[in-house]
Amino acid sequence: MIDLDFYMKLPRNGREFSLFVFIVSLLSVNIIAPLITCFETGFSLETWKNTFGIIPFMWVVVVLLVLLTNKPASKVTSILISDDDSFSAHMIVNCLINVMMMSIVLSVVGVWIGTKTISWLPIEHFFYKWPRNFTISFLVEACIAQPFARLILLKKHQIEAQS
Repeated sequence: MIDLDFYMKLPRNGREFSLFVFIVSLLSVNIIAPLITCFETGFSLETWKNTFGIIPFMWVVVVLLVLLTNKPASKVTSILISDDDSFSAHMIVNCLINVMMMSIVLSVVGVWIGTKTISWLPIEHFFYKWPRNFTISFLVEACIAQPFARLILLKKHQIEAQS
């Protein structure tokens, strides 16, 4: 049954991987960036609207980071999780490692993109801000973005299997 989950819910080729990354990154950027910004500057409709101006730039960085962290995260996951462990265990550990690597970079670079200024401020405040950023990112990835992308792939694979 585990093999079926891997086969049905994960990308099988480069095109499906691109679709998966597109869905996950689009959802993540549109949820995580506004949430973190609102926690930084206060929850208001104005803050939320202002965040959408930086989302295209943030999205490009997120996609690049996904491509850079995917293989290392998979390797670390394979060290921590055995082939006998469940699909869910593989997904949660892989998500945890990916989000950890990405949130470290984005806790600095995201501030630079958001403020349109390169400064030492996000580095100086890193250990205060990163735990919150990581938690928000991990929850969005584990509970919304990745499950939704896997559901889309599952439905796509089910439709293909019927035809």
